[in-house]
Amino acid sequence: MSDSVKQGRIESSVIPPARNDGCAPIEEYAVLTDGRTSALYSRDGRVDWWAVPTLDAPPVCAALLDAPHGGYLVVAPIDEYVLERRYLDGSNVLESVYRTAGGSLRVTASLNMASTGRLPWTELAFRIEAISGTVAMRWSFEYGTQLGAATSTCEIEQGTPVVRMGTHTLAILFDPDFEIALSKENVSARFDVHGNQTTVLAVLAGQEEPLFVPTLDAIDKRVDDTVENWRRWTSLVRSAGRWQSAVTRSALVLKTLLAEYTGAIAAAVTTSLPERIGGEKNWDYRFAWVRDSSFAIDALINLGLGEEVHNAVAWLLRAIRANGPDLHVFYTLSGELSREEVSLPVPGYRNSQPVRSGNDASSQLQLGNYGDVLDALYLYLKEGNVLDATSQGVICELVSQCADRWREPDAGIWELDETRHYTISKIGCWVAMDRSVKLVEMGQLPEGDVARWRSEQQAIREFIDQRCWSTTKKSYTFYADSEDLDASVLLAARTGFDVGERLASTVEAVNDELGRGPLLFRYSGAEESEGAFVACTFWMIEALAAIDQRARAIKWMDEAVVLANDVGILSEQIDPETRAFLGNTPQALSHLALINAAHALAP
Repeated sequence: MSDSVKQGRIESSVIPPARNDGCAPIEEYAVLTDGRTSALYSRDGRVDWWAVPTLDAPPVCAALLDAPHGGYLVVAPIDEYVLERRYLDGSNVLESVYRTAGGSLRVTASLNMASTGRLPWTELAFRIEAISGTVAMRWSFEYGTQLGAATSTCEIEQGTPVVRMGTHTLAILFDPDFEIALSKENVSARFDVHGNQTTVLAVLAGQEEPLFVPTLDAIDKRVDDTVENWRRWTSLVRSAGRWQSAVTRSALVLKTLLAEYTGAIAAAVTTSLPERIGGEKNWDYRFAWVRDSSFAIDALINLGLGEEVHNAVAWLLRAIRANGPDLHVFYTLSGELSREEVSLPVPGYRNSQPVRSGNDASSQLQLGNYGDVLDALYLYLKEGNVLDATSQGVICELVSQCADRWREPDAGIWELDETRHYTISKIGCWVAMDRSVKLVEMGQLPEGDVARWRSEQQAIREFIDQRCWSTTKKSYTFYADSEDLDASVLLAARTGFDVGERLASTVEAVNDELGRGPLLFRYSGAEESEGAFVACTFWMIEALAAIDQRARAIKWMDEAVVLANDVGILSEQIDPETRAFLGNTPQALSHLALINAAHALAP
């Protein structure tokens, strides 16, 4: 019996649920990563999403969005089984224990790293170890079309199955004693695992470059190296009190979204997972949002991860400078502007259309982003870091833009089609003015326009107080001159805009109108077309902490952390009735908000 089972760290055995329209429930996925890309690995042993070599590259496994033709890799028992799975402590390496009538075995899945860091190629490894009896296994690589963009072929080259898919080359490595079957649809094998047997299966993948093919022994050793690499990193994570386990897992999830080669932070691993099954709110989140970058910098500071903090700040400033002078909503992971949004000719997750590549929200005006940038820099510089002269000029230009434009309507934090005077956008502009004044006082920005920044800060507050407050609901509103509510105004607490009586009454109004247990819908009317937005739950917790309702915040936090799936992953949204996951996964903002809420409550 595995050590993990003996020590009780795997809580229950579960039969994986049947797929619906060829799709596993979103909450069934764990995520593997190597610091450059990630793979979604379902409870039934399938890799249904894997982009190579980066998060935003074409997927070599895309059954998540194209069940018939997207392609996948499966490693699983042939007979019925129950499953126990967990991440190995302090790592992003997943252990799955399968139990059948004939025996049991352990599969350790890893996107491998070298002993000292990221590999120069992409290596997905599965170590298969017998525990007891005999288990009949199968593995199969089903060729995909890269969401309708490519065709696949497979040939045996020097004894190794080599798949060519568009600009990608993949090699499948396995025990030489296995008898493989090769067809136009897949390459596969069936084999028994018993006694003290350990075997390794691996897929090597590259794009527009030669493919290095290592030995199975070297790959097997790198599974252990990868675990140790992750554990060295998680040993650096700062304590967060009673929720340390959830915070550490969220930190590890955050690492799945950090593009280490640039410093960018992707909003999610995936594109087009629906906010309601069969609905149209299916967006491409494989980009780096300015908003998310700000939350991430705060979270990384809370985690005590200085290298990642600096990398994220430097990337953000480079991207703004390279694509200026206007501030954009998000950038590609390489720091460029987003490509045009197009719809892809594939079925989508459970036939949810459209499937999108690219995101047209890049062209929107979102005034709150000015506050996001200034707050992130303020937090960074408050740690004792120093701003260079070039960046000072870029930041002063952004503050001037905000001072000029804050009176305009915009698309708001939720990227809506109807431009309005959204309250959270005005709060963001207030934050931009407030932080710019503070940076002048810290000696990090020149004093030239500080008098104007102070004046605009006061004018923004007056606008919010007069036009974005409902005397009927005793709450900050969704937008000016409205009675609708918006959970994002709870961010007034973490920004310091309001931690007084108005925020306290807003907390109650938002909970009464938008709350469903520990979950919150984003804004009035959102429940008609989507699930509850996970990050809002943690924003509520931060707001409760800020208004000295600590006991209530702790209770809410205890209820919130168990919203994650069995291995600690959170998606963008959750159905309040069924607790089924919705939206792209894993979602950076959900995990960032968890980290920041935990630290707000830490002793």
